[in-house]
Amino acid sequence: MRYPDGVVPAKTPGGRGGPPVAYVNARLLDPASALDSAGGMVVRNGLVGDIGPHLANAGALAATGIETIDCGGLCLAPGLVDMRVQLREPGEEHKETISTASEAAAVGGVTTMVALPNTRPAIDDAALVESVARLARETSLVRVHTYAAVTRGLHGKEMTEFGLLAAAGALGFTDATHAIADPQLLRRALSYARTFGKAIIQHPEEPILSRGAMNEGELSTRLGIPGSPAAAEIIQIERDIRLAELTGGRLHFAHVTTAEGLDAIRNAKRRGLNVTCDTAPHYFALNELALSDYRTFAKVSPPLRSESDRRAVVAALQDGTIDAIASDHSPHDQDSKRLPLAQAAFGTVGLESLLPVTLELVHNKQLGLLDALGKVTRAPADLLGLKEGRLAKGLAADFVLFDPDMPWKIDAKKLQSKSKNSAFDGRLVQGRALRTVAAGIPIFLAS
Repeated sequence: MRYPDGVVPAKTPGGRGGPPVAYVNARLLDPASALDSAGGMVVRNGLVGDIGPHLANAGALAATGIETIDCGGLCLAPGLVDMRVQLREPGEEHKETISTASEAAAVGGVTTMVALPNTRPAIDDAALVESVARLARETSLVRVHTYAAVTRGLHGKEMTEFGLLAAAGALGFTDATHAIADPQLLRRALSYARTFGKAIIQHPEEPILSRGAMNEGELSTRLGIPGSPAAAEIIQIERDIRLAELTGGRLHFAHVTTAEGLDAIRNAKRRGLNVTCDTAPHYFALNELALSDYRTFAKVSPPLRSESDRRAVVAALQDGTIDAIASDHSPHDQDSKRLPLAQAAFGTVGLESLLPVTLELVHNKQLGLLDALGKVTRAPADLLGLKEGRLAKGLAADFVLFDPDMPWKIDAKKLQSKSKNSAFDGRLVQGRALRTVAAGIPIFLAS
């Protein structure tokens, strides 16, 4: 296996079977416990042995024989939990593999990924869930979980065996980038998933209305590109909320993009319905103008919306309507993207830009640092019932050391991901992961 920046996680202090190691002189950040303090953390056998301000004295720790690593005041936070990643393996390994995605994740400070089931074949069988888990154990630097398909082959017709899939380890059920159009099927899926304590993750676009290549409006008309109206999102969301109310099932909307859609979710939450949602960095950091020069790297699904919708996404992050932020990592090769805008594939890579673009919310004074980090650590973990995304004694030592102010420029050609289709190519950002640790083992060290 090839490791980023030549890091080979073998015989590393703090890892399984290795001697303990203390990370000292750090700014400890744990959204789950509201911890924001100078201090340190001791790692033993891949677990957090101790953590807190009382470990700030490097000299005292060194006197006990524990190896110490001076963090130089860097932020030490839980490893990011990315709840929406397309891994492309099996079936499209020329775009991405579990191994290459894990390397990109390591560079971005992500220590847990949750894979969508839109592989080839689709993950619609328990054996495929187990196969992905086995392959991840063999090739991935980070933890990999997976969703399972709601319908066989993602065709929207026949439901999969939720019980067998849940028992095999599926965290939830989704048809990935396809909305479940049949209301009766979605009603049954919500009811069935409820018996297993799982959520249905829905793509929030009415499929007939959303066949355009970008957001419908003045810009799409000027460019001569068929557009998808923002109304396609609210139509799907309002219908599905009614079905969630009818069944009492757990419904999660992925990558929500519009003010109206967010208002509907906000109202559903006020009524006590079991409805949650996430968004992706490109929906609060970019708007439809990113496609002004027919730039296909910014062609995503749902499409980038108007500036007023972008601001509504920021507001929904601030008031808690949006529960989590996911990268929406969607790798594509050049043959899929270097086409006329109307024909190019939808999607952007995002594992390596998730942290710095999320930190823009902090630098723009739209969210506090703990609140922003919570959207990419504790919140997605809680939504999916995972123990990851927090720093606490006895839990796995999955964490990232990062400089929140380090300026750098995103260069798609230098990304670790096998595909280079970044909507943020050329963007100036602040904040970068400098060390990523999974189960006590450093899997990335910045050169």
